[in-house]
Amino acid sequence: MTDRSALALVHDELDLLAELVPIDGREIIELGCGAARMARTLLERHPGCRVTGLEVDARQHAKNLASPQPGLRFVAAGAEAIPFPDASFDVALMLKSLHHVPMPLMAQALAETRRVLRAGGLLYVSEPVYDGAFNEVMRLFNDERVVRAAAQAALDAALAALAWEPAAERRFAMPVDFADFDDFERRMMHPTFAEHRIDEAKRAEVRAAFAPHLGAAGAHFERPMHVRVLRRTD
Repeated sequence: MTDRSALALVHDELDLLAELVPIDGREIIELGCGAARMARTLLERHPGCRVTGLEVDARQHAKNLASPQPGLRFVAAGAEAIPFPDASFDVALMLKSLHHVPMPLMAQALAETRRVLRAGGLLYVSEPVYDGAFNEVMRLFNDERVVRAAAQAALDAALAALAWEPAAERRFAMPVDFADFDDFERRMMHPTFAEHRIDEAKRAEVRAAFAPHLGAAGAHFERPMHVRVLRRTD
């Protein structure tokens, strides 16, 4: 279990990314970009960058294409088969996405990421920790214990194989806020990229677990996170 009392609270992970990884003027690929919120903000703060966002969710990819932004391009693809030549990027980002790669393909995804990075390129991996009050609610309908452990094991194996070297590591907590249960249900229980098959009995169970965290100002959680930055070895 994580000692959450010792974790610093990070409200904007882009600040941490910029602290750990040189990003000004870099060619960046985000693997599993989702709605690309961080990519869009990154380009606003660091306009000299160029970002490529890969996404496997067809509905989200279509939404991304409908909202173009200078310096940002979107490609429908997964991390296990990156459709770019060797040494195309300086930085790769996996923001809560490595554990979504099918477990048998995690090693391949890391190998593909290494392939498309230039010499000395950096991979920034941010993964939620299986712990905390938020996790206790989420696991009732989306238990990620196994896949999150597999993601960390894949990183450990890549480091052990000397394909990468550790460049930085940080543990922290991120605030996660919801106006009410309806807001939580919309954002967390019915994502476009997954079907959790939630019936009325499960919905009631999740609502009951969520209720103690809900006050007049909404529900507020702190989600423990683990960032590892790997450098491509040559």
